Amino acid sequence: MKQSDNWHLTDILDYEHGRGDPFAAAVRATRMPMVITDPAQQDNPIVFCNEAFQELTGYTRDEIVGRNCRFLQGPETDASSVARVRDAIAQGNDIDVDLLNYRKDGSTFWNALYLSPVRDKNGVIRFFFASQMDVSERIEAQQIINDQKLLVEREVGRRTAELQAALEAKTLLLHEVDHRVKNNLTMIGSLLRLQVRTIDNPAVAAKLDSMLERVDALAVVHRQLYQSSDLARFDLGTFARNMAADVVGASGRTDIELRLDAQPLLVDAAHASALGLILNEILTNAIKHAFADGRAGRLSVVVDEDADCGLIRICDDGPGIASTQRTKSIGTSLITRLARQARAEAIWSDNAPGTCVTITFPRSETEA
Repeated sequence: MKQSDNWHLTDILDYEHGRGDPFAAAVRATRMPMVITDPAQQDNPIVFCNEAFQELTGYTRDEIVGRNCRFLQGPETDASSVARVRDAIAQGNDIDVDLLNYRKDGSTFWNALYLSPVRDKNGVIRFFFASQMDVSERIEAQQIINDQKLLVEREVGRRTAELQAALEAKTLLLHEVDHRVKNNLTMIGSLLRLQVRTIDNPAVAAKLDSMLERVDALAVVHRQLYQSSDLARFDLGTFARNMAADVVGASGRTDIELRLDAQPLLVDAAHASALGLILNEILTNAIKHAFADGRAGRLSVVVDEDADCGLIRICDDGPGIASTQRTKSIGTSLITRLARQARAEAIWSDNAPGTCVTITFPRSETEA
């Protein structure tokens, strides 16, 4: 049925139900508060209201009929919602909106208003039909939810700020710890260097030099941790590039070709010291043994990762190391123990010629 035919719907009503007043009969058939207004009259007044509407508002029929519906509005009624109703009436459209209305005694209620035009067979608007429903409980419940949501958001914001402040304090503290550890290691290194100068025994001096190299490697690890903004992760790729260049440079060997393929690789900061010492141990051993007696050669350093693990591979083209000799080496034993500490695995292999050491280890557990 077309909207323009709505005018004829009440023709089927019997006279005792209000055939002479068909809109009143339709309104009386429901317990929902309803009114009918006449836009042909000045200010579109109410021309009919049912008893449910009188009970809802507290006004009598005589106090309602002849007045525009705005008499239910008050100081807290939302002006923008009222404007929407006014525009819908002007354009002849349906509208549903929640309005804060006022009863005769001054109390308020939330009114779920639905308003629709009633047209004759020519499409001319003859009346506006409006139903109301007291939805105060729903609005109040929603307001409680909104208030609770706001309180939760404020509490979350407060706790987030506290956690951020705690994190900043923790970051500052850990950076300070790394800074002090680095300074202490630097001081230990200086003491060792002074001690080495006083020792005439070459074998003892060599052992102290090896210890000094390890202390320096730890100091570099803590320097990088101190300079990083990420407390949980350590960039092993950057460290490996710097460490390899420093070890070769410190050896004074310009005849060693260094090949670097070290991609950025984040590992858990808890494993940084162990992995840093492993790198230092492998590199210094390569300089001492693969390129002994002034032998020139090539040293390659690869740091990479796949879906499951990180990888360090250091290869030289020296004469190689026999497995029996390797098992007796302090450096090899240290690498094995450090690898176990970092949950890593160290594998020696023949580079034909030379030796490769491959370290595999879990990727950062802090990565998403």
